[in-house]
Amino acid sequence: MIKSNLFFVFCFLIFTCTFSQIKQESELTKITDSLITTQFKQNEPGISVLIAQKGNIVYKKAFGSANVELNVAIQPDMIFRIGSITKQFTAIGVLQLVEQGKVSLQDSIQKYIKDFPSKGNTITIENLLTHTSGIPDYSDADTTKNGYIERYDFTPKQIIKYFDYKPLEFKPGTKYNYSNSGYVLLAYLIEQVTGKTYQQYIKENVIDRAGLKHTLFAHEHTIVPNRVEGYTRDNGFFENREYQTASLAYGCGDLMSTTEDLYLWNKALLNYQLVSKEMLEKAFTPYKLKNGSNTTYGYGWFIDNTFGNKRIHHEGQVSGFSALETYYPEKDVYVSILTNQLSGEDKTDFTDKRFRLFNSIFQLALGKSLEKEVIISDSLLDEYVGSYSAILNKKDTLKIYKENGKLYADLSNKTGRHMVMQPLSETTFLWPDVMRIRTTVEFIKENGKVSKAITTQEKKYEWIKIK
Repeated sequence: MIKSNLFFVFCFLIFTCTFSQIKQESELTKITDSLITTQFKQNEPGISVLIAQKGNIVYKKAFGSANVELNVAIQPDMIFRIGSITKQFTAIGVLQLVEQGKVSLQDSIQKYIKDFPSKGNTITIENLLTHTSGIPDYSDADTTKNGYIERYDFTPKQIIKYFDYKPLEFKPGTKYNYSNSGYVLLAYLIEQVTGKTYQQYIKENVIDRAGLKHTLFAHEHTIVPNRVEGYTRDNGFFENREYQTASLAYGCGDLMSTTEDLYLWNKALLNYQLVSKEMLEKAFTPYKLKNGSNTTYGYGWFIDNTFGNKRIHHEGQVSGFSALETYYPEKDVYVSILTNQLSGEDKTDFTDKRFRLFNSIFQLALGKSLEKEVIISDSLLDEYVGSYSAILNKKDTLKIYKENGKLYADLSNKTGRHMVMQPLSETTFLWPDVMRIRTTVEFIKENGKVSKAITTQEKKYEWIKIK
């Protein structure tokens, strides 16, 4: 009798836990569906989303159109360009060579790319991996002299020649500045060390070893089943994306994938199928500059904290596509989001709404309640409008201004422009479109007047109101 009762209790507990889990997943699906369908219409460019919790996929859906002109609906397993998420694959390829003893993280890149000028400094492989080399980003180059440059097919050497003559922006290891140029050099280094093309090496030693069946290099002329079309949105309406040669994204943004393949990629990494546990931990650790301060980037990944949880992630943007993939190790929660649309110069609140949606999906995946926007009077918003000077570096300024009843912000260092400020309280606002690091702005009053603003982006920064 006792055994029978214990068995009954055991079965009841299993049933209760299973029912609770199903209920939570159902609620997650219901809310996520509702959020996405408010922004992604059936006959417009769309989105594919995957959420996994504790090793189980709990949400995998797609909305919108893969081809607007043919009215083809997106399916969850369709293939998108993933842009800079490619950098993870390049980084792992290089780290494999490090573990094999073929290269060292502290090797100068001139050891393998002998004709790349040193510019009087030692530029290491680690500097390239962590965006601390000081090499300017070739994607920021002035193309006004040749408006058709993105239509050319480049060799790796030609891309390198596009930036190798430029002076360093800072001494290697002293600052962080995101640069696609570093990953072009890393891809070319793989070719010099292995004798194989970058694409061949990555496919055989990274993609295939991870067991990915729907991750491949983007070639504009190749027929790829289930590849979606890309679109841009400018001036309030969608357009076909501008043609951009995939060769220009060599090593730093030339892969395509699906939401599930990206999830399998994360699982393969965590199972140490590609590099050792020790090496992966280094990749997931923020690089420390020579002055002892930490960046928010490791070897191919951003590492920071958001919603009270450690986050390992990357974003990707390439002509007509945007991509996000995020892993919260403490919760064992993974999210991948792929869209076939990229807003360029859209002047509406389109981009603001997109970034808020992505942040909401992350919150839901973590089981957190969504942040609700509060209503603030125009008179109070007017008090916050003005120019603010950074205490640490007075050359940096923050401009707060109002448009259509909302506050927006511009940073003088060009890291943020026309950033919408979402009210969380009467004094605290969220910058939802700063995707890499969650950022809040708190206004401080002294003697009844706004005297300063405090931005929190992992660390706090104070800005004095100057006018």
